[in-house]
Amino acid sequence: MENTSTLKKLLFFLLFTSSLYSQSLLYIGTSIGAYHESFDTDDDISLSTSIANFKIGYGNRKNYAIEFILDYMPNKSKIFSSSGTYDGDRYGFNIALVKAFDFDIYALPFIKAGFGSGYMKINRNMQRKLSYGSYNVAAGMFLPINATLDVELGYEYRYVSYQSINTISQSLQYDAHANSVYCGINIRF
Repeated sequence: MENTSTLKKLLFFLLFTSSLYSQSLLYIGTSIGAYHESFDTDDDISLSTSIANFKIGYGNRKNYAIEFILDYMPNKSKIFSSSGTYDGDRYGFNIALVKAFDFDIYALPFIKAGFGSGYMKINRNMQRKLSYGSYNVAAGMFLPINATLDVELGYEYRYVSYQSINTISQSLQYDAHANSVYCGINIRF
């Protein structure tokens, strides 16, 4: 009798967790793209590099979702570091709200809005790390392959504000406008 009760509890637990799993709206994704950043200075300073993302999201691809995104950008520019040295690679964390639209066509257009922050190592006499914050907006489309897999194509604009750079005589503040195009894949559970 005791074995039957344990077996019923185990069966109930398995059915309950499988029903939760089937209703889950969790997804993970990765993407790669091209990133171009132009700085608000008198000089014509810009940066072009690649960008790679890894994200975890929760929501429906035909409606609303929230995404937590990790960024990585290899960086070989000499914008913030002292002469003769390169700036370090960039690492960032972003949060975005996603609204997708279902128009009964194969593609699901979407818009995103969010914010983020990150850092990079720099080589200056008075500073070794530089932080930044950003406001992000994006537009694109999901191309569903099947119920659990889709391709994501998008364009993202970022307004980036950098931490002040301390020099001996003054403090410099940089702001930038960044554009990126990307292609990625999402796996939905």
